[in-house]
Amino acid sequence: MKRIVPGILLAAFWLILLLKGSILLFNTVVCVMLFIGCDEYLKMAAGRELETFTKWFLDSILFLPVLGVSLFPGAESLAVTIFSSFFLLTFFVISRYRFLHDSYQLYSRLIFGLIYIGFLGAHLVLLRQLDNGASWLIIVTSITACSDSGAYFIGGAVGKRKMSPHISPNKTVEGAAGGLFLAVCGGLFFSWLLLPEKNYLFIAAAALVVGGVGIAGDLAESIIKRGTNTKDSGTLLAGHGGILDRIDSLLFAVPAMYYFLVFTGPDEINISSGFHWFHWCKCSGSYQAFP
Repeated sequence: MKRIVPGILLAAFWLILLLKGSILLFNTVVCVMLFIGCDEYLKMAAGRELETFTKWFLDSILFLPVLGVSLFPGAESLAVTIFSSFFLLTFFVISRYRFLHDSYQLYSRLIFGLIYIGFLGAHLVLLRQLDNGASWLIIVTSITACSDSGAYFIGGAVGKRKMSPHISPNKTVEGAAGGLFLAVCGGLFFSWLLLPEKNYLFIAAAALVVGGVGIAGDLAESIIKRGTNTKDSGTLLAGHGGILDRIDSLLFAVPAMYYFLVFTGPDEINISSGFHWFHWCKCSGSYQAFP
């Protein structure tokens, strides 16, 4: 019950936010959520080496790509902010080099955090900015939720072969297969509810890919926690650990769906930015940029 009730409340809040909330409200919630995620990551990856002010400064750098795409919609702002954050992190390590116990390890962990939370997390905002973005986010969430639930229950019932025993001993091949099956079912069901005109063969293929990528995201966070000797990323969510514990699959799955839609989507998708209008056309498979 300690896990079930908060889980239901979190799911209801996310669903209401996507169905009824504006893009501005969504961006605000995601920004708060991912800034906390940055802080959780730094506590795991480098908490003992950093003073409070320094940690908040680095939180802001890791978070910059998310803020960039929220304030300036479009993929160009992501590229600019990723480069800016990379430069700032490099400058920080150079300036603090002689005070750091293991400068290269810290540098590597900071760059990974930039990609893990800043780059991947920014795609939550980018996907919301697409046509039917809220619906696609609900579909992606349903895919990862069904995959996680299927892997847990089916793996517990019939799982025998360990999928990755040194990273996550409880995950099995049978559980992963069951999770992917339910991921496809969940993706098709919510697509039928929200986007009934879409190509269901495309949805099934996307759900299979996104579900598999989501499993990789779950394992990636397990690698981080094992490497930093951490049980949970945080304690903010009662019974559910921290923010990163809840969105580890989404951080991988959302970018996968975003690029799946951009490059192989079944319909025309328009993304506006400050520099160009990008247009992907299904019938010709060509790419055109309009000033």
